[in-house]
Amino acid sequence: MSAAGSFNGPPTVPAAVRRAASLWPDAEAIVDGDQRVTFAELATEMTRAARAFAASGVRPGDRVAVWAPNSLSWIIASFGIYAAGAVMVPINTRFKGAEAAHVLRTSGARMLLTVTDFLGADYAGMLSADDAALREELEIVVLSGDPGDGVSWSSFLARAAGGGPLDAETALGPDDSSDIIFTSGTTGTPKGAMLTHGASTRTYVAWAETVGLREGDRYACVYPFFHTAGLKSGILASVLVGATLVPCPVFEVDTVMALVAKERITMLPGPPALYQSLLNADLSGYDSSSLRLAVTGAASVPVDLVRRIRTDLGFESVVTGYGLTETTGTVSMCRHDDPVEVIANTCGRPIPGVSVRVVDSSGADAPPGEPGEVWAKGYNVMSGYFSNPEATAEAITPDGWLRTGDVGVLDSAGNLKITDRIKDMFIVGGFNAYPAEIENLLSRHPAVAQVAVVGVPDERLGEVGYAYVIPRADTAVPSADELIAWCRNEMANFKVPRHVSFVEALPLNPSGKVLKFELRDRARKAVAR
Repeated sequence: MSAAGSFNGPPTVPAAVRRAASLWPDAEAIVDGDQRVTFAELATEMTRAARAFAASGVRPGDRVAVWAPNSLSWIIASFGIYAAGAVMVPINTRFKGAEAAHVLRTSGARMLLTVTDFLGADYAGMLSADDAALREELEIVVLSGDPGDGVSWSSFLARAAGGGPLDAETALGPDDSSDIIFTSGTTGTPKGAMLTHGASTRTYVAWAETVGLREGDRYACVYPFFHTAGLKSGILASVLVGATLVPCPVFEVDTVMALVAKERITMLPGPPALYQSLLNADLSGYDSSSLRLAVTGAASVPVDLVRRIRTDLGFESVVTGYGLTETTGTVSMCRHDDPVEVIANTCGRPIPGVSVRVVDSSGADAPPGEPGEVWAKGYNVMSGYFSNPEATAEAITPDGWLRTGDVGVLDSAGNLKITDRIKDMFIVGGFNAYPAEIENLLSRHPAVAQVAVVGVPDERLGEVGYAYVIPRADTAVPSADELIAWCRNEMANFKVPRHVSFVEALPLNPSGKVLKFELRDRARKAVAR
């Protein structure tokens, strides 16, 4: 669906940056440690990066991947990719080499921007170890750390010639692809959701107005930039309204609260676990009086938590919402002036221009209060999965409704409440974990004959994985701790099961499918003991 319609805002992400430079040229756009960049300087840096990409042979429609933690260089690189007419492919920083290689190979990325010095991780080295052939096909630009046989960020930028915007930027339209963001499916194979420029800008103009983000806000972004929460509701929303973005590469209570005090942070979004960590810490030594706006979601939010975010942490407004990568990150949001019960118990109403249905198994609308699958339709829906028409047809109906796979209820006021998931997905500290993908990775272990993974409640992270493993008869059976330790070397940490039980058989239905609900009940009873 076209993102144009009656929208009068910037049609593309680079146009949003140019607009910000015109409206607020001297206001701080990004604060990253000692680096402070105004909106005018950000536009200049975007042009320089775009020209460097063009000089490196990147052409409109080419895919460029970014595998790096939150930083100023990440933001400039992303804007440069867009302004060169290329499509950005962000990669999860928790991925291991094989997981990143799948994304790079599937997207056909011709260049990778990465780091070699983040928390002891050399991403370029991880890729080289896992897929040397793919590594040789890519030009690797190192944003920070030892470039090795790659190209340093400063050397890359030096390729730029002088001048203004490129023809590629001028030619961009709202329906052109901006990003391919990979999200795992129930088949266990990550799929690349294609998002567009116009959907991105229109969604986050609406999002900012709905939650109450405004010019002059100072926004601490803990959400990773590889996720739509950080990329769209963080970077893009800040540019659209004239807020100052302060990237935070990792979440630590002391680090974040020191940043809040030093930079007079007003906006601090995050999953419920972030606020629970703050509430469980001693914050008496920090000045948090500047905090105004909290935005959360990705898991159920207890009413008491919403109240405590206001009373104990001092936020004026707390807002919750719902979205998925395939909807450019947002479907519905509570309004900042909604009652606390609405904010805690629902995901609010659809943002302007977006429609939501709750349907029964026949595809007919379920009555208010009755559960069904949540369908969404509007300019925010992806254009499809990259190079995967079969998966696209399964996800989007012929008349444009996205089948989310989530089960929800609509109340009489149009507020949506998510009650379950048709997909087996569970959410670990704000990150979507897909059992089928975890099971595929676990099956690589030589002692694992069969495995089923379900999500169970966790006080700190919301949910974590519980793995039921049938061991191979011809191998030594590892301990649960040994298998968990193996997982930590093979998959992103949020995917690693925190509990493992070895069993002789899995419960199956007559057609041979694992009865996940039985395992889920069994696992929840086990962790509750």
